Amino acid sequence: MCCKKTDYLRLEKEMYGRKASELVKELASSEPGQLAAFDNDLFAQVVEECNGHLVHLQSSLLRKIQEEGSDSQTTRNADHFGALIHHLSLVRNKRCLMAYVYNRAEVIRSLGWTVECVLPEEIGEKLSTSEKEYFKNHSATLQAYMAELDLDLAVVICLFLDGSLNCRIKKVNQGSLDDSTVIDVSTTEVQKVPRMQLRGWNVFRI
Repeated sequence: MCCKKTDYLRLEKEMYGRKASELVKELASSEPGQLAAFDNDLFAQVVEECNGHLVHLQSSLLRKIQEEGSDSQTTRNADHFGALIHHLSLVRNKRCLMAYVYNRAEVIRSLGWTVECVLPEEIGEKLSTSEKEYFKNHSATLQAYMAELDLDLAVVICLFLDGSLNCRIKKVNQGSLDDSTVIDVSTTEVQKVPRMQLRGWNVFRI
C-alpha cells in the first residue's frame, strides 16, 4: 500500500502541463480588464519544463529511434509514444504561455486609452519588464498617430461608449445641436449633452 502511494505521489509530481494550466487559471481568475501581478516564478517554471521536453525530444528519444534505424513516422513502440507525450506536452505548454502573454497584452493595450504615457505605480508594479516596455512603445505610437491626425481618439471612443457627455462650452453662450436644439450655457457651466448630437463639435477633455 505504501509503495502504491509513493508511486502515485511521484506521478502526480511529474504530471506534465500542470504548471501551465495553473498559469491560465490564474489569468482566468482576474476580473475582466484587470491585471494581476505577472507571475515570474510560475512563468519561468513553465518555460523550463518546455526546455526539458525539447531536450528529451532532440537528444534522447528521437536520437534513439534514429540509431535503431526505425522510421519515426511509422514506428509505434514505447519510444514513439514517449516522444509523442513530450511533443504534445510541449505544444500545450506553449499554447498556455501564449494565452497568458496575449491576454495580458490586450489589457495593456487598452490602458493606452485610459492612462497617460506614464503608468500609475499600482499598475506598473504588476507588469513584467517586457510588458512595461511594450506599454511604453504602444503608448508612444498611439500618441504619435493622434498627433498626426490632430485628434484625441480617446475622446472619440468615449463618445461611443457613453450615452452622454458632460460638456463645458467656452467663448460662446449658446450651442446648437444636430437636431437644431439651442442650449444656453455660460462659460463655466457644465452641461450633459447626448453624444449623438455632438457631431461637428470640437471636443476636448475637461
